[in-house]
Amino acid sequence: MAAKVLAIVLAGGEGKRLMPLTADRAKPAVPFGGMYRMVDFVLSNLANAGYLKIVVLTQYKSHSLDRHITKTWRMSTLLGNYVTPVPAQQRRGPWWFAGSADAIYQSFNLINDEQPDYVIVFGADHIYRMDPRQMVEEHIASGAGVTVAGIRQPLSTADQFGVIEVGEDGRRIRAFREKPTDAVGLPDAPDQIYASMGNYVFTTKALCEAVERDAEDKSSKHDMGGSIIPMLVERGDANVYDFKDNEVPGSTDRDRGYWRDVGTLDSFYDAHMDLINVHPVFNLYNFEWPIYTEQPPYPPAKFVHQWGERVGRAVGSMVSPGAVISGSLVENSVVSPKVKVHSWAHVDGAVLMEGVEIGRHAVVRRAILDKNVYVPEGAEIGVDLEKDRQRYVVSDNGVVVIGKGQRVEP
Repeated sequence: MAAKVLAIVLAGGEGKRLMPLTADRAKPAVPFGGMYRMVDFVLSNLANAGYLKIVVLTQYKSHSLDRHITKTWRMSTLLGNYVTPVPAQQRRGPWWFAGSADAIYQSFNLINDEQPDYVIVFGADHIYRMDPRQMVEEHIASGAGVTVAGIRQPLSTADQFGVIEVGEDGRRIRAFREKPTDAVGLPDAPDQIYASMGNYVFTTKALCEAVERDAEDKSSKHDMGGSIIPMLVERGDANVYDFKDNEVPGSTDRDRGYWRDVGTLDSFYDAHMDLINVHPVFNLYNFEWPIYTEQPPYPPAKFVHQWGERVGRAVGSMVSPGAVISGSLVENSVVSPKVKVHSWAHVDGAVLMEGVEIGRHAVVRRAILDKNVYVPEGAEIGVDLEKDRQRYVVSDNGVVVIGKGQRVEP
């Protein structure tokens, strides 16, 4: 008989470093790639793998996330399948989730209801494809209490990650350290380290015992990566899963092993630019392992006018349904549904979210415009960064970010 598996998606992230994109929504609900929300990537990985009992633990500004999951992720109930958002319920007392481990502690009823043999605990705000079946199979074969997904990164970048240090067998974890400056390379690759992807597979008994013990420790931060994993490492009960071994159907040499933590405005922008390469660094066009999302009844994108320089066109870009490119030029950009770009406007290197409107003769360069931003006729974004800094958020790498519903000054 197949092992019983419950998937828990941790989607309570506040996403402070993504402000103003998270001013009105939780980080996993932030739109990505024109059509999607961040949470769609982990849910698609689980659904494609056949893990169809999924709970999504939410906390901060969760309304748009709850609404998206409820409208989009509707499973057949005939076999007991579901994807359901679960907010903090204060089951253990009058307090909210104190950390990711506490979120699971306060949600033990979900585990008790399903009685799974194994529990998948994945984050909700990374961009990647992964077949979690292969990680679960390796975990079961190992007999470990927990298996942690690790992605190989250069040793020189160790101080940017939670680093997994392994023993001579290359699998058993001997240390789990946060952003070390003295990390040791891998046995088979001294110039590389394992960075934690924030994805875990637990044997149910090991998870419950560790989380209960952590709940009793008043000095703990109650965090999965900072508290639970080090506890199991100390017991010698933790293994690493090498992400490079994961084979996703339909993947190419170009995008195999792709994983991005889009926790900053610059990493969020760069991940969008990864999508629009001629040979994408992350390939949304892999139909063997699709990324699922809501598909509203929008008409196809439209490109209109062909008179002199008043030609609607998009080059090196992705354009979503419902968008209208009217007598304007869009280059190297990601255009979401219901965007309107009016005549003689020029958009270059931008991420335009749903409902953005760009007026005539406006210029938008290297920018992220959240939903329903209005850029009036003749306005300029990304042309004079010093001027932009006085009015908007500008990232470390010079990307101008304008929050939801703002009206740009002429």
